[in-house]
Amino acid sequence: MLNSPLSPSSTELVISILDMVLSEGKPLDRAYSVHFSGLQLIPSEQARITKVVGDILRRLNLYCFLSDVKPEEISRLGSRLMNAWHLFHELELPKLQYSLPLAEAEYFARLEEAKVQPALWDGCPEWLDTMGQAQLGDAWAKERAALNAQPKRFIRTNILKCTREELAKKLRNEQVQTTEVDGVDTALEVVSDSALFRTESFKKGWFEQQDAGSQLVAAAVDAKPGMRVIDACAGAGGKTLSIAAQMKGKGRLLAMDVEQWKLDNLKQRARRANASNVETRIIASSKTIKRLKLSADRLLLDVPCSGLGVLKRNPDAKWRDTPDRLPVLVELQKHILQSYSRMVKVGGILIYATCSIMPEENRDQVDAFLAENEHFTFLEDETISVADSGFDGFYMARLERIAE
Repeated sequence: MLNSPLSPSSTELVISILDMVLSEGKPLDRAYSVHFSGLQLIPSEQARITKVVGDILRRLNLYCFLSDVKPEEISRLGSRLMNAWHLFHELELPKLQYSLPLAEAEYFARLEEAKVQPALWDGCPEWLDTMGQAQLGDAWAKERAALNAQPKRFIRTNILKCTREELAKKLRNEQVQTTEVDGVDTALEVVSDSALFRTESFKKGWFEQQDAGSQLVAAAVDAKPGMRVIDACAGAGGKTLSIAAQMKGKGRLLAMDVEQWKLDNLKQRARRANASNVETRIIASSKTIKRLKLSADRLLLDVPCSGLGVLKRNPDAKWRDTPDRLPVLVELQKHILQSYSRMVKVGGILIYATCSIMPEENRDQVDAFLAENEHFTFLEDETISVADSGFDGFYMARLERIAE
């Protein structure tokens, strides 16, 4: 990715995408959609642009420091920031039509200053570094460094339609190179810059793009054919479809969410995946939950969270209002865990999950719930470390209902 400079047109496109995210507050995926729509970019160039944007956002405060540019000045001073990015990666500076000068002597002085500031070097905002140190102690430094790495591309084999070996062979014939992921039976890592969603394999529903850590969370549900399973915070349904494959299309899998458009998207994905036992239901009120009391063999609560385990994949979140939202999210997690747990039958398993690595959202929530709910008992939990796994960061805990 970083062995040659960007072309002037690609550099300008990077600046425009960054400006939409940082100045207008648009989500990164929305900014990509707006800027790539209608362009005839070859897949490799589009992939390169997204990688450069991602790299800049993962270490935004570092590149801003090196170029002496504030995030809100990207539209006006973006070329200077891009010059700093090229210098940092030892690349020839792009020949832009309108380029603001960057004093290289000042840049290299700032570079030496940044090297002795670990949080700045890792692209970590002050609020996040303070939180990480408080909650993870000595383990935070390696997680902080890992969160600024380029994320790997993982896909999940749809075992309703093929085996992992069959999928790898099919993709190889479509010029997509993959490797198996140890410890995650359904996962392949994509190691080539390929247009995944243009492949026949994708159109036929042979795979879904899903991080390997997310696949482990879904595997923890351990759903069996014939069970009644509820995914109560289903979203667009990545884990729902993984659970459907575990069930081999047999039994009842209810995907629930508070937003209908997400469930509508899930229906389309389920049809492509041949996940025939998936049904969707909007959570319109607390009555929706009450009607399902003591009915689920398995209940997955993949609750709304800070997303602090997936920052390398969603780097724009570091520069949003996460510190202000976190207390609200923690209260929402408590409410969902307390209220939705009523759906688990005696002998059934509740799986609580987040895409955060912070104990405040994870084990602390589980311990508080167990202290107030003696009819549940703790089975096991796991934090998927970003640094140790190479995956996104997740947490999951398994609790069993032992009485009404």
